[in-house]
Amino acid sequence: MAAPEQLFNTRERKRFERHDIWERIAENGTISAAVMVIAAIAAVICANTDAYEAIHHFLETPLYVGLGSLTAGLTVEVFVNDFLMAIFFLLVGIELKYEMTVGELKNPRQAMLPMLAAVGGVVVPACIYLIFNHAGAHNGWAIPMATDIAFALGVLSLLGNRVPNGVRVFFSTLAIADDLISIAAIAIFYGQSPSTFWLGAAAVVTCALVWLNKTQHYRLAPYSVLGLLLWFCMFKSGVHATLAGVILAFTIPAKCGVKLDSLTDWLGECLPLLDDRYDDEAHILGQHDFTVSTTKVERVMHRVTPPLIRMERLISTPVNFVILPIFAFVNAQVRLVGVDMSTLLTDPVTLGVYFGMLLGKPIGIFGMTFALVKLKISELPHNVNWHMIAGVGILGGIGFTMSILISGLAFPTAQFEVLAAKAAILAGSVTAAVLGMIYLQRKNAAAQEVNVPSCISCYLGVTEPAMFGVNLKFHFPFICGMIGSAIAAVVCVATSTTANAIGVGGIPGILSIQPAYMLSFALCMAIAIVVPFVLTVIVGKKKGVA
Repeated sequence: MAAPEQLFNTRERKRFERHDIWERIAENGTISAAVMVIAAIAAVICANTDAYEAIHHFLETPLYVGLGSLTAGLTVEVFVNDFLMAIFFLLVGIELKYEMTVGELKNPRQAMLPMLAAVGGVVVPACIYLIFNHAGAHNGWAIPMATDIAFALGVLSLLGNRVPNGVRVFFSTLAIADDLISIAAIAIFYGQSPSTFWLGAAAVVTCALVWLNKTQHYRLAPYSVLGLLLWFCMFKSGVHATLAGVILAFTIPAKCGVKLDSLTDWLGECLPLLDDRYDDEAHILGQHDFTVSTTKVERVMHRVTPPLIRMERLISTPVNFVILPIFAFVNAQVRLVGVDMSTLLTDPVTLGVYFGMLLGKPIGIFGMTFALVKLKISELPHNVNWHMIAGVGILGGIGFTMSILISGLAFPTAQFEVLAAKAAILAGSVTAAVLGMIYLQRKNAAAQEVNVPSCISCYLGVTEPAMFGVNLKFHFPFICGMIGSAIAAVVCVATSTTANAIGVGGIPGILSIQPAYMLSFALCMAIAIVVPFVLTVIVGKKKGVA
């Protein structure tokens, strides 16, 4: 059988190869998580510059969606949080349906352990938050309970084959169940007073979607149109509109309209016919019978892929590389200018969210898993030990996307509480990611003697332990870091980036940058991070050191 690239000329073959490369990049969870993190860093930096007012004004720009007299008024920020995130929830719903159809959630006994662990990872963080906020902001209880599935799995993928597949399956199932609980919490507790009329309209649209599914309609167009109408009805009803994405996902068929057991026989009949109708001496424009026959084959093969998978392929890349970064940039606007840092750091919302994520998640996940196993209700997956479960619990504290979304819903008018929640979410997610990776690699005792104190010291601006204790002994990552730092330094000097202090690094160093130079500093920081990372991953793999 000829290889696919043998079907094309040289130019088309190169395009085919480039497309294949882009597909691998798009499917890489690490890269998509990195893009989202960069967008969040850019948001924090922009929020503390003169650009903040312009960005805030743009986000408050009014938009109108609808047809004729049926219109919905919203701002750019609401459009991102309600409409674009509905597409994200559509992807989450597709993943849920996939797991419930052919994945880990298909077997109730196998799925029970991570799903109940997710319940523990929801209840304990909420309780810790309420302990800190027993006298005040109760409505934020759901903020620390959510795990960001995209970010967390991207961090886990950085560990490569050092983490067995059983851990990935356990964590994926846990994160999906966590998302399902978070979606339910948003729909039940954070919606407005529902409109009976629009809820009824949403129910009618949902029934139409179910009818399309039951009558075996396999084209995506009618589902997409009704999905938009469903979103509009949900938005007008007062129930959070992102729920429309989940409902749409569960109505899209997971089967195909082709009898697969007869497909091979049909293709066996078509191929000789195509061979007979093709004339290699005639121009393709003049071979009408041949092109008609190939079109029929193309239509049939297109329908082999279930609509659910086609929708996933259609939206996964835009969601991971466009929608989530936009969401991160819009919602990570943590403005610290003029804020009393001692008040912010000691605010009950900040403490409740931070410790809910950092302590509540591992306690809840590990504790529930431990109880279920010891009571012989379930058992640990193959090749998974308690050390790995604890690491999964720590990584569960990464609550970026969902937590930020819930914070805006929990405190729609309390700006300081939103600021406190977002600051805690960003700090807690970063801390959980770093600690989780360190913990899951702690079997390397020699490395851990340096990794933990190096990590802490880097946060505080002292980089020598990480430089000499971690990077230097591997040589190549150290060289990559020097290259990235050198390029960043050149850009920094060229842009005249100025700080209020000399020789201050880490978090204090960021705060010392003069506001007028925050954007150029952000560029330099991105260069210093991205260049070494790319060189280490791409070139280092060839050298066997990545």
